[in-house]
Amino acid sequence: MKAVVKYAPGEGNVELREVEEPRPGPHQVKVEVKAAGVCGSDIHIYHGDIKLPVRPPVIMGHEFAGVIAELGEGVQGLQVGDRVTCETAAYVCGECLQCRTGSYNICPHKKLIGYFFDGCFARYCLVGEERVHLLPDNVDFVAGALSEPLACCVHALLELTCISAGDVVVITGPGSIGLLCLQLVKAEGGYAIVCGTSQDGDRLEMARCLGADVTVNVEAQDVSKLVEEVTDLQGADVFVECSGAPAAARLGLDVTRRGGQYIQVGLFSGPFELDFGLIAYKELKVTGSLGQKWTAWRRGLTLLGQGKVDTKSLVTHVLPLTRWREAFQIFEEKKGLKVVLQPVD
Repeated sequence: MKAVVKYAPGEGNVELREVEEPRPGPHQVKVEVKAAGVCGSDIHIYHGDIKLPVRPPVIMGHEFAGVIAELGEGVQGLQVGDRVTCETAAYVCGECLQCRTGSYNICPHKKLIGYFFDGCFARYCLVGEERVHLLPDNVDFVAGALSEPLACCVHALLELTCISAGDVVVITGPGSIGLLCLQLVKAEGGYAIVCGTSQDGDRLEMARCLGADVTVNVEAQDVSKLVEEVTDLQGADVFVECSGAPAAARLGLDVTRRGGQYIQVGLFSGPFELDFGLIAYKELKVTGSLGQKWTAWRRGLTLLGQGKVDTKSLVTHVLPLTRWREAFQIFEEKKGLKVVLQPVD
């Protein structure tokens, strides 16, 4: 079968290769991939600057949906033909404090598909039975391929953050993660302000279509002044940083009200200067979020099935796996929103 393989560390070193079709071991499920999303993390892996363990040669990709093609020995509760999506954690130790308290998403020994173990940019992918989730009947494969980023957002916004009806929530970065966070804020009854740059015109328009109360071009408008006007000088109740831009982080510490919440979802490319003292002076509750766990998947898929979250509208390009280079370029140049790859024979 054909697969997109990161074959060596460093910049680039990715190509479409012919690889052996996998066979499931005990308690593994072989999934025929029907749709696989391109993630910002895939771009970081391509450039060799991701801070999570990568073990080349490895098949890339970790966001996907498909059909169970084969069951390994001992698998229970699943059947060949089931429509599924899958978690990314191929290995967690099960012994550390984080695993024992249910936060296996931050296990220090965690290893992911698409990074350390072969992922979904191929016709078939192997996953452990405990990481498989059934897709709601009314969710197709393209929409279902975004279940993983949705679960990440659910974990950040609904498990680690407390959003109440009427809260003013500022979101920076109107990419797929930011727009999923927007929908969760609206589902919780929040007032959403979505911020982007001049390059994000189409994405800000999508934010408006998905229910944003206000959209802001940070290069043309004064975000701090706008937030003051909306909140009667109090500041935002919650700030959600999805862009991974240092300027956005600085903005967050500035516009979040005293006693408010700041949550970091986007990944930065390197260290930068930040006035960390504001966290103390304003008594901010600052939280980081990484990945997802079973509870977030369950809630995210429920919201998806109920129509409370729309993932398919975020997909602007569906390309065959053979055009992966084009897909990566579209992502990096922000020519689209979400790009989905489909394996072909």
